[in-house]
Amino acid sequence: MAGDDEMGRPYWFRRRLAALDERSLLAVPSNTAIRDLETPLPAYRGKGRRPARPWHSVQAWSQALDATAWRRIDVRDGAKGPLVVESVKRRVVSRTHRRQQGDEEWLAVMRYRDRDQDQVVQVDSSLSNAVPETPLGELARVAKAEHRIEACLQRSTSEAGLADYEGRHWTGWQQHQTLSFLATWFLVRETDRGKNMDPCSHLPADSSGHCPARARGVSVWDDVA
Repeated sequence: MAGDDEMGRPYWFRRRLAALDERSLLAVPSNTAIRDLETPLPAYRGKGRRPARPWHSVQAWSQALDATAWRRIDVRDGAKGPLVVESVKRRVVSRTHRRQQGDEEWLAVMRYRDRDQDQVVQVDSSLSNAVPETPLGELARVAKAEHRIEACLQRSTSEAGLADYEGRHWTGWQQHQTLSFLATWFLVRETDRGKNMDPCSHLPADSSGHCPARARGVSVWDDVA
């Protein structure tokens, strides 16, 4: 599950998702207070309570990182070329609304540079309850999936009537949304089918005679090979 910082801001919501065993990657504001659990503890002087790791805002923490901490990741193809981000993942705890220390989470920070790669133009931060084995590239891919989600919602609104509901209760609204998304899925599948270059893909089920290779029980790809 992915979401913007309105979903990621409340600690109780992230904790509830973790209790339900629901994996999530939720954006958080840049002023979110965190403790980096992968940094050494402050030195203990032998008196009083042992010192804890200091709190930092995500913004201040990421700006203080060494350049070698960042890893370049090619997320996907974009409209203007490959979408490349610089990303870092750390095990952290965040501060709750009661100013207490929360449970352990993964902090993933992604930053984007201009075309000349000289200046950082955008920084996005997210907290996740993903398993430790989750690759950094997978977190970056999920974090940048909002573009395709927004495109799907726009298509549902413009072509499948997503926003044209008149229901007055939750069940009616949910049914309308479900039907709209099913219609959108059908449109996407038909669009992909129209791009298929195999001339035998769109024939009726009983038209094997029009595709000699299949009529003989031979794969088309075997003929091409």
